[in-house]
Amino acid sequence: MKIQESGEMYLEAILVLRKETPQVRAIDIANYTGYSKPSVSRALGILKKGEYITVSPEGFISFTQKGEEHALRIYERHNVLTAIFEKIGVAADIAEEDACKIEHVISDDTFNALKALLK
Repeated sequence: MKIQESGEMYLEAILVLRKETPQVRAIDIANYTGYSKPSVSRALGILKKGEYITVSPEGFISFTQKGEEHALRIYERHNVLTAIFEKIGVAADIAEEDACKIEHVISDDTFNALKALLK
C-alpha cells in the first residue's frame, strides 16, 4: 500500500510530537494539526491498516519499523529542503511552507542531489 501525502503529513506530525512527549494520542495530533478528531481517527485507521503505526488499548500511537523509517525520511526531506530554501534567501516561513509541499513529490534522485549540494 502506497502512502499518500496526507498520510505522510500525519506520520511527520507524530514524529514531531514524539520529540515533545513520549506518548502521542489522536487528540495530540488533532491539536497539533488543527484537523478534526474524526479526520485524525480516519487517517490513523488507514495508517494502522497500512502497518505504519500501532495504537495501544490506552490510545497511545507507536510507529512500526516501516512507519518510523517513512516518517524519518519525510522529516529529513522537510529539514533539508527548508535549509536549502533559506540558504538561497527565501524567508523562513515561506521556506518551511514550500518544503512541506515539495517533500512529498520530489524524486529520490533530485533530493539526494540537493542534499549533497547542501553539504
